[in-house]
Amino acid sequence: MALFPQKIDFFEMFDRAINNLVNSTDHLVAMFKDPSDFEKKAKIMHEFEQEGDILTHDIMKELNKTFLTPIDREDIHALASRIDDVLDLMWGAVDRMMVYRLDKPTPEAISIAEDLQMTGGILRKVIRELRTKNYAHVQEHCIEINRIENRIDRLYRDALGKLLNNPNDPIAVIKWKDIYQLLEDASDRAEDIANILEGIVLKNA
Repeated sequence: MALFPQKIDFFEMFDRAINNLVNSTDHLVAMFKDPSDFEKKAKIMHEFEQEGDILTHDIMKELNKTFLTPIDREDIHALASRIDDVLDLMWGAVDRMMVYRLDKPTPEAISIAEDLQMTGGILRKVIRELRTKNYAHVQEHCIEINRIENRIDRLYRDALGKLLNNPNDPIAVIKWKDIYQLLEDASDRAEDIANILEGIVLKNA
């Protein structure tokens, strides 16, 4: 008996969503390291965010039509939502930089972006390991994501400390605090994805 009468491959859909997320983190790092033509690069970042919205909508639409799913329905919903959240928050940071007319990312912002990029690459591996039911590797990768999130927390704390200890421009402090918060929130949502994946492993191992 076919597991999916309608041939809905949710893992393939998650592959597309995660690949879009990885591409967006790659672009974020590239534009932060080379902020020339920042506005043009920001538009590309927005395109990744919009593509994420479409992919999330597609997953939710198929979930509503499908009776049998490879993992629990609530986990599919949560994974799709959190992947979309990460994209939304990264775009939010870039958009806020546009609003604030900040086109020279700080070293701290670059470091956080690089860690988000690393997290995205690991999440792509995790989805593939989950598909093949290689649960031990899933857990190993999730532990690594948690470690990176802790590092981003420290980067965020240190970045705030640096801002507040050099209050020559209080407006700049407010602007960068806002942007750092959005990037740190993106990391938190990525850790949520890892936690959901670990929960899936516990249910199915």
